[in-house]
Amino acid sequence: MNNSKCFADSRYNIFKSFNKRNDMIYISMIAITVLIFISSLHLYWVFGGSFALNKVLPTKDGKRLINPGKILTTLVALVLMGFAYVLYTLYFEISYSRYFIYAGWSISAIFLLRAIGEFHIVGFFKTIKGTQFSHYDTKYFSPLCLTLAIFFGYLSYQA
Repeated sequence: MNNSKCFADSRYNIFKSFNKRNDMIYISMIAITVLIFISSLHLYWVFGGSFALNKVLPTKDGKRLINPGKILTTLVALVLMGFAYVLYTLYFEISYSRYFIYAGWSISAIFLLRAIGEFHIVGFFKTIKGTQFSHYDTKYFSPLCLTLAIFFGYLSYQA
């Protein structure tokens, strides 16, 4: 009788710790969905879409500072899809190569550097302000990059 109680207690502890990890599933799914959505948005732009282009490309005095071509935009879409795959692998796969952990740390650094910015056009410390892009970058893009950096770093650390 005593043994079954110990077994039940240890089983409860296993499931309790297992549920803590399962709480991260929602954050993981949201992050993967966000990366896939942003990747799809880039592909939309490749095929001629113009939705929100004035909000996602930096401008100064009404002129675009960056005019990415179709090849570069396609490359960004594929890279973002790859980031989503790395995130999926780090959280959902049981067995994976240690290179996914290195990739997770690298992606975390990429998003952190994007959030900080290059002190002129993008990031929290940009000097060009007062444009539609700078508003959206400060309010949405840089915080999203910082959040993704923290999340990729956390998953890489946990792996």
